[in-house]
Amino acid sequence: MKRRGVYCQMNENNLKREDGQNHEKVMEKIGKIRNIGISAHIDSGKTTLSERFLFYSGRIHRMQEVKGGGDGATMDFMDLERERGITIASATTQIQWQDKIINLIDTPGHVDFTVEVERSLRVLDGAVMVLCSVGGVQSQSVTVDRQMKRYRVPRIAFINKMDRTGANPSRVIKDIREKLGLNAVPLELNMGVGENFKGVIDLISMKAVTHEGSNGEKVIHSDIPAEYLEDAQQARHEMLDALSMFNDELMVMLLENQPVEESMLKQIIREATINLDIVPVMMGTAVKNKGIQPLLDAVCDYLPSPLDRTAFARDHDNGGAETPLSCDPDRPMVGMVFKIVDETFGQLSYMRIYQGKLIKGQQYCNARTGKSLRAGRIVRMHADDREEITEAGPGDIVALLAIDCASGDTFCGDDVNYSLENIFVADPVISLSVVPASSADQDKMAKALNRFMKEDPTFRVSTDEETGDTLIAGMGELHLDIYIERMKREYKAAVTVGAPKVSYREAPTQEATYDYRHKKQTGGSGQFAHVVGRLIPITDSDAAPYEFENNIVGGAIPKEYIPAVDKGFQMALDKGPIAEYKIVGVKMCLDDGSFHDVDSSEMAFRICAVEAFKQAFRASKPCLQEPIMQVEIETPTEYQGNIVSDLNSRRGIIQGTENHETYTIIRAEVPLAKMIGYSTSLRSMSKGMATFTMEMSHYAKMPQSLAEEVILSRKQQKEQLARR
Repeated sequence: MKRRGVYCQMNENNLKREDGQNHEKVMEKIGKIRNIGISAHIDSGKTTLSERFLFYSGRIHRMQEVKGGGDGATMDFMDLERERGITIASATTQIQWQDKIINLIDTPGHVDFTVEVERSLRVLDGAVMVLCSVGGVQSQSVTVDRQMKRYRVPRIAFINKMDRTGANPSRVIKDIREKLGLNAVPLELNMGVGENFKGVIDLISMKAVTHEGSNGEKVIHSDIPAEYLEDAQQARHEMLDALSMFNDELMVMLLENQPVEESMLKQIIREATINLDIVPVMMGTAVKNKGIQPLLDAVCDYLPSPLDRTAFARDHDNGGAETPLSCDPDRPMVGMVFKIVDETFGQLSYMRIYQGKLIKGQQYCNARTGKSLRAGRIVRMHADDREEITEAGPGDIVALLAIDCASGDTFCGDDVNYSLENIFVADPVISLSVVPASSADQDKMAKALNRFMKEDPTFRVSTDEETGDTLIAGMGELHLDIYIERMKREYKAAVTVGAPKVSYREAPTQEATYDYRHKKQTGGSGQFAHVVGRLIPITDSDAAPYEFENNIVGGAIPKEYIPAVDKGFQMALDKGPIAEYKIVGVKMCLDDGSFHDVDSSEMAFRICAVEAFKQAFRASKPCLQEPIMQVEIETPTEYQGNIVSDLNSRRGIIQGTENHETYTIIRAEVPLAKMIGYSTSLRSMSKGMATFTMEMSHYAKMPQSLAEEVILSRKQQKEQLARR
């Protein structure tokens, strides 16, 4: 018996040891995952770079170009993307480099599709920010940087298009530091620019890196050419000096002139990048196949694995307390659906797994709805192709087929009730009406709009209460144009499109008070509510459009009625008294009031709050606000004068110009109402040679004369409809 007992104990110890070893192997595997996105200003070469990543990693065997014929880039799989040469929807794939697994998301550059970047960055661990060697930090680069900072995503900056005439990596690095406020640390030095770009010098190994072969597949490491040696030594000294700020041991070694091992340098760079202390800068040219493999090495060496990032969730079984998640596959599953695509055979839901395992056939709970859903089919995506898998673990990005959920939903396994921070969604700035040609087209249009609204949170559909027309709203003209084109192509819906309409806002200009008593007696129980307080304008453009402050003390209004007052105020925001536009920039302070033991109710306080809001808002001298766009135009210098003059005539404010050898970049703020159809005018002024981008900047007060025109126009529309 004794011997058997010893055997059993030894067997149990062996099992524990094996379990521990297996767990270590699993965690080691998770440590080799890199979840990254490629983000940049439009036309900086993101998709071309993604194509090279796929080719050099062996995922595809022939590179395609974004423009210029052929089948189009792998990640741009929609017909419209290939026709227009732009990325519209983010695409996911998985590649292997060295011994690392890289889950890659290629995102759009155009600001109209910024939600694709937003929700991708929400679930990624790292990113590659691509910058044009000529354009440098452009308007959408600033937006992408703001999104990365919002989710605290470590990134590598890659200066692309080093083969272009006018390439200036030093100026781009200066832009990163000054315009984005980032600590840019170059890890490479360029050998030549434009047509003379030969390759880079690796400042860590102090070797020249060049490429040979028809597709640049052979990476050659050689001694630094004599003409670059002095510059390389100076650049390395500056790199080491910058890194020593984050590592005391390195600082001591530099002071004592000790040699620094490559492995130590890489570890310091990795830690500083993950801590958001630095942004490593690399360079190359994707279209000429130079500098891509070193960038892949850097992704593996410096960007975080899921183990290096801590995600937090709200534990609803513990009062909504913030709880850190673990990359432990043995813990209950927690995953987030960050994107959905409605397909013919059901919905495709993209999910990032943060904790536990997603196993085919098992039940998981949607934290938002409380419903349990079965994971029927799990697939790994490669653009629009898919590979069936049976399970996914921490750090994996996969897709589920035919489950009912919304973008931003959190799914949980047994025993936990967590929800993850949702995705930031900007409000639409432009709308237009769409009218179907027939009743059959009405059904097709409804199906299309339901799908688009479900997939894209920045695309909104509503009905004009006065005309009965269907209104679609989005982030810009291109955004809506793409959806109208998809409606016609994919759903064969014949529609007539109305003129674009700008989404104006109404806002207070001064503080006002309210003291409103709602009293109604109609036999039986009556209604009574009384609220007193202040309306305070919110002037900070980055603040929420509405805030509520409860200053009730001593039970003047019972606690159970306070949410009803807040809800009443919010109900009043939908239509302002000036021209029935949405109200923004309002802080409502509830300071006092009274109630009735019998006649007071939630409904009474809600109605009272609506009327009190109207009373205060009318007294706040409200104004009409219009969306102001940040516009960036790149034009041959000879057309600069005409373009600036035209912008001034559109009530634009020129913020600055940058003159380069043959072209000029003009930055301005212009009201959206004056930018509708601008692309046609710009082509005419520049003989088709100028390009522009614009994105929403902020809302600003309209000049009184123009505001009166908008108000009069709205009034006339109502009168015409009344006569009908």
